[in-house]
Amino acid sequence: MGYGSLDTSSFKNLFTIRDARSRRVSSWDTMGGNRDWISVEPHETAILLDVEGSGCITHFYWTMIGNDPYDLRRAVVRMYWDGEETPSVEVPLGDFFGAANCVVPVFTSDLVTINRGMGVSFGFNCYFPMPFSSGARIELYNESDVGLGGLINAYWYHIEYEEYDSPIPGDIGRFHAQWRRECLTKSVDKEAKNVQLWWDGVNLSGEDNYVILEAEGLGQLVGLLLNVYNVAGGWWGEGDDMIFVDGESFPPRYHGTGTEEIFGGGACPTRPFSGPYTGFSVVQNPDFSGNNTMYRWYVHDPVRFTRSIKVGIEHGHANNFENDYSSVAYWYQTEPAKPFPPLPPAEQRLPLPSEEFLKARSLLERLMSLWFDFSLEFNAEEKELLRAAGSSAGEEFYMGKWAESLDKFAQLMPLLEKYGR
Repeated sequence: MGYGSLDTSSFKNLFTIRDARSRRVSSWDTMGGNRDWISVEPHETAILLDVEGSGCITHFYWTMIGNDPYDLRRAVVRMYWDGEETPSVEVPLGDFFGAANCVVPVFTSDLVTINRGMGVSFGFNCYFPMPFSSGARIELYNESDVGLGGLINAYWYHIEYEEYDSPIPGDIGRFHAQWRRECLTKSVDKEAKNVQLWWDGVNLSGEDNYVILEAEGLGQLVGLLLNVYNVAGGWWGEGDDMIFVDGESFPPRYHGTGTEEIFGGGACPTRPFSGPYTGFSVVQNPDFSGNNTMYRWYVHDPVRFTRSIKVGIEHGHANNFENDYSSVAYWYQTEPAKPFPPLPPAEQRLPLPSEEFLKARSLLERLMSLWFDFSLEFNAEEKELLRAAGSSAGEEFYMGKWAESLDKFAQLMPLLEKYGR
């Protein structure tokens, strides 16, 4: 006999009593004070979680205040399951949590969410279940010559997980995530480089597509994060996705009709949007230039494979656009997994230079040096200026609104100059 909504409710996990123990590791001050952060020094690896036994990570949260946006690409999160020697997750910190190419969108989805804080701070949340049978380790590597987290070198985090008394079932896959980048993609047809082909051009192999993932084993693709930094100009998104399963030849069983369709958008999105499973979290400019970040969570329709999977996408129709593509693939599979490509060094992961970005980044550093100088005593007018214009300038900068942030920083220049910043 069934029990109706008790069996089918999406909230079944809330009212079903299970034989599991809930735990958290965090950056709390074990001396009882309020220094509830860790400092990750240059080229240091911090162990965020290291547990033995069987369990499942359910939530990973972190934040920083006034950090260098380059921290989001220089820092790397690595995750290891069941004593493995090579990581199942190896992704720049920001990209793993939806902040691709050092731009921080505010959005809500079922599996990844970024929330606002005080303008120069954001809360990053990941809800992918991460099961393990004999142990789990999460590392954060700061591949930088300066401490992680800006002038105060502070990183706050929580990781919630469950413990079980017995090993998890054999049909439970392990969580994986991998970052890739091609900067710039290369046009197959040099005469048609960065030209909108519309109805012309042919791709009947997929061989020159941007590759998001190549994996081997038994598993299922569950998520994609894609960022296109458009330097070619114009609409960049006529590229189709192609997913080749178990070594199949062209045409693949998964063949798309354009980039925006993968991520749930109408034709040529000019504004950001976000939903539970699909979104364009960043559309930096309505003319499609600059950063465009999008996500797709295959919650109800994971792409299953028994031997292998190759996930790719055209960069422009028939691969004729040259732009900066980067991505994160999220999937579950049985072990062992195919070795990951080597992660490029930090300097090769950074965004392409932009004059507005670099100028605003320098002004943010000057602002933070003023903000965190607790020896200074500001009058009421200065405090309000720092609160309003400072927070707004910082938030708009992190979110990729560089021109708007420079206008706000201009309001702060007399204050910065008064205090020698």
